[in-house]
Amino acid sequence: MDLALLRTFVTVHRAGSFTRAAALLGLSQPAVTSQIRTLERQLGRPLFLRQARGVTPTTIGDELAHKTAPHLDALLEITEAGLTDDSALRTLHLAGPPEFTAERALPALTELTGEDGRALALRASFGNAEDALDGLAAGHHDLAIGTARPRGTLLTATPLCDEVHVLVAAPDWAERAGVEDLRDTDASALQHVPVVEVHESLPFVARYWASVFDDRPSAPAAVVAPDLRAVLACAVAGAGLAVLPRYLCAEALERGDIVTLHDPPVPPLRTYFLVVRTGTLAMPHIARAHEWLLRAAADWN
Repeated sequence: MDLALLRTFVTVHRAGSFTRAAALLGLSQPAVTSQIRTLERQLGRPLFLRQARGVTPTTIGDELAHKTAPHLDALLEITEAGLTDDSALRTLHLAGPPEFTAERALPALTELTGEDGRALALRASFGNAEDALDGLAAGHHDLAIGTARPRGTLLTATPLCDEVHVLVAAPDWAERAGVEDLRDTDASALQHVPVVEVHESLPFVARYWASVFDDRPSAPAAVVAPDLRAVLACAVAGAGLAVLPRYLCAEALERGDIVTLHDPPVPPLRTYFLVVRTGTLAMPHIARAHEWLLRAAADWN
């Protein structure tokens, strides 16, 4: 059986779409369709059910993928590692949210860029979760960091770390709102404190209010900036309250530039996932970076 046909089949199985598989393989969609039909004729059984959106594997298709995918991944590992110069510099393409990637992931991964004979070159892209996953699926990135677990089998996600969110403001706003006992802070005391956020929909503040106060925020947005580091800077400057990841504002809290407005028994959390295309952990440089980030995340938590 032609290995090229099997490679195309496994890619379609993981992608759930002839169109997406074609993009990953660098082929035209008709070429992918033709290869799958050829394989189906050789086996005498249908491998996929065509639907309006993508394809669904048949029972035979699932069985074939289960049997062949690990072996194809192993061949890929041999191609990438066993037949190449181990001292060659490999480039790792990472995508993720700008703040977390800049403050957490990239500093950790730069330790892999040393002159140890297995060095990596790093290339980072910043964007929202949807763009990062789309770029990963299309082969533009090797690793993606996001806050949602992707569906389907094309991408594989591993929980990376949990991010604790805290409600903060400059000390003057805490005094004006009459915040004293952080355990008993009432949402009504904060209704006139303006908000600093990353979007007009107030995603961080609205989520905090819903999970902690079982309510919706009523204060207007004073500043909207699509970067949490800018939100922190504006909160320190006294623009209003903000909900921020604790790791991002810990130093400002320690200095007293901002203060905590509320200390709930169970603070809101957001989980980050480390995502790769299924099978690509067979590539040594991706596997090494993946493992390194998971180790570093143990200290972040």
